[in-house]
Amino acid sequence: MSGSYTWPTMDAPGSGGFPRAGGFDVPLAEATAAIGTSANTLRAARERYREAYLGEQADWRILRTELDELELHARDDGSPADAARLRELRARLEVTETELGRHRAELSRLNLALDNLETTWLFLARNDGSLVMDPSSPATTTALQMRIVEAQEAERSRLAQEIHDGPAQSLTNAIFQVQYVQRVLDQDIDVARSELHYMGELLRRELSDVRSYISQLRPPLLDQLGLEGAIRDTVEHITALSGVEITTELTASAGLLGEAEQTVVLRVAQEALQNVRKHSMAAHATVATLLTGEGWQLVITDDGRGFDLGAVVARGRRNFGLQFMRERAALIGARFEVRSEPNGGTTIILIIPVSAKESR
Repeated sequence: MSGSYTWPTMDAPGSGGFPRAGGFDVPLAEATAAIGTSANTLRAARERYREAYLGEQADWRILRTELDELELHARDDGSPADAARLRELRARLEVTETELGRHRAELSRLNLALDNLETTWLFLARNDGSLVMDPSSPATTTALQMRIVEAQEAERSRLAQEIHDGPAQSLTNAIFQVQYVQRVLDQDIDVARSELHYMGELLRRELSDVRSYISQLRPPLLDQLGLEGAIRDTVEHITALSGVEITTELTASAGLLGEAEQTVVLRVAQEALQNVRKHSMAAHATVATLLTGEGWQLVITDDGRGFDLGAVVARGRRNFGLQFMRERAALIGARFEVRSEPNGGTTIILIIPVSAKESR
């Protein structure tokens, strides 16, 4: 919904779209006008916040580019000045990324709050009864949006834990490794070289993981590339990191899905492909979308080592990746299936119901 709200006939009882008697017209008009004014004020504040966020995002890209170029230069011809600048850039980038994550979550809340105000204005101004629902009926779109925002926050918490357990721990180990190299440098230069080589390989692997986490926290690519483009971008990224050959067969139209559904499809695809990279030991994987009598489907298969799903469930083992995908599917009323067996690969299926009219 765009544009500002105006009420040229709201001053007099009985005018405009409120042909009601007595003391009902004025308070209803006042309530509707108050909600509209609040929506206009919130929209203006949201736009200022969004502009500031985009500026911060542009600063992050500049820092990221400078750091990438300096890291490449430092590998070839490092100097003390380069090392100092690298430390400074990394510290600034870490602060900026933390702030971007916080501001992105706040912008999501502002967007959701504005949508709620606009919907409420329509509810009153147009005598719209569609929001009057039985408490036992299915959740409204607004309720699902709220849950999606909550899921985004949970996802960030999950990523923070993974970063703590992965790259942060490796960096701590690297610090101890540097101290060890300093001690043996004058005693055995060959040992020092060997340790430095090992540490360099370790840090390069962890840098790839960190960049992978950052890519998950960036704003969705859906607006820029569309769902198919965003899926292909993810496939290219995972292929570059893992070397797994991944083919795409994207035949179902993304136009059949709403924004929330497309977001879930992309996030499930990203999580499933991360699992392929980290755990499957696969040589080949396929990402397909298709339309069947059951609905719009995302199917991701790999020829990796697989696992015994029944044994995992029986042991009560908690798989955060599978749980994340299952919860995302539940948010949009989709069905989520996992098929796997030891040495038999894994298949992930997301099925989103679409109406017969939409599927034609």
